[in-house]
Amino acid sequence: MKIDWAALGSVFGVSLLATVALVGLFTLGIVGLSRQEQAAANGGSAVVARTGAYAAFALCAAAVAYGIFLIVT
Repeated sequence: MKIDWAALGSVFGVSLLATVALVGLFTLGIVGLSRQEQAAANGGSAVVARTGAYAAFALCAAAVAYGIFLIVT
């Protein structure tokens, strides 16, 4: 049995990068929601924070859906 170490390293690198990006994007969504609550408590408008948080969560969902699409096809 021969292992293609270059391909294995490539898969590892892409998986690591995708995981870090997805977790970072989800974290941005959580931070956006916490900023929304903070702005609402201070009497300000929280539309930008809420919109950014929802956009981050939508991008996370799209990335997960794309990953499932790649696995299924």
